[in-house]
Amino acid sequence: MTSFREVARTAARVKLAALLGAAGVAHLTTLRRGFRITVPDWATKLLRTDKDTIVVVSGVVEILLAVALLVLPGERRRVGLAVAAFFVAVFPGNVHQWRTGRSAPGLDTDAKRLARLFLQPLLVVWAAWSTRR
Repeated sequence: MTSFREVARTAARVKLAALLGAAGVAHLTTLRRGFRITVPDWATKLLRTDKDTIVVVSGVVEILLAVALLVLPGERRRVGLAVAAFFVAVFPGNVHQWRTGRSAPGLDTDAKRLARLFLQPLLVVWAAWSTRR
């Protein structure tokens, strides 16, 4: 018999996959230009590439992680840790955007940019919790 906790985790995992998939598609299409604002200049130097490439690659990674959450049940825990690590990895972009005060899609005020910083740890917890066994 399936427990309430298992059902809740499954629902949370599916919603997380939908969020990641939608964000990934947005990185590759309509919001691509706006997401370049969140990429810190130091990241282009460190990765030896341009901001657009970083946005595209992060979008592809988001889509792949979304798919993995849905189709790799045997790797659920590892995928969850990869998703959590991804959220940690992109956090400097959120800090950069907040510090510079530059608007990006959906983050057009200082209050929204600050709130986004507090959302990131919740996404990490969401990824870890929803993929526990």
